[in-house]
This record gives sequence, structure tokens and C-alpha cells, in this order.
Amino acid sequence: MILVWNDSSYGLIGWKQMNAFGRTSNVDFTNPDFVKYAEAFGAKGYRIERIDELLPTLRAAFESGEVCIIDCPVDYRENLKLTEQLGEMVCPI
Repeated sequence: MILVWNDSSYGLIGWKQMNAFGRTSNVDFTNPDFVKYAEAFGAKGYRIERIDELLPTLRAAFESGEVCIIDCPVDYRENLKLTEQLGEMVCPI
């Protein structure tokens, strides 16, 4: 089983760019249709539309015994809110 955390961008890089420069550059793009991509290779494809679908979809994929790809959207904008609340965190190592 392959679980794709899909944000249609380089989310972590965008987050770091926002923290350092207050803007992003060249991090947004589109992805293929991962469900159709899976099916084109004989695998089973799933797409998560709502949070309550994730656990049942994971179970179904594991129980199927097939190669599965699950396309799961993520929203990294919450990271920016967390960074604003916590401020710059420094590792003491």
C-alpha cells in the first residue's frame, strides 16, 4: 500500500519560504490523478474526500491484499498558524 500525502505543492519548502521570506516561490504544481494512475498499472486506487474516510479506506486497502494507492489531501497551512503561535524553535544540540 502506498499512501500519498497530496498537497499539490512542495508544502514543507513553501512553509520554510514563508517563515524566511514571507512569500513562496515555485512550489505549487498539479499532480496526476493518482487513482487513475494506480488503475493504469493494475493497482487499486482510492481517494480520500473527508477525514472520516481515511481509517476505513486504510483497512480496505490492507485487507484487499492488492497493491493500493491512496490519495489523501493535506493542508499545510496549519503549520504556518502553529509557527506563528510557537515562534522560532531552536534545537539545543
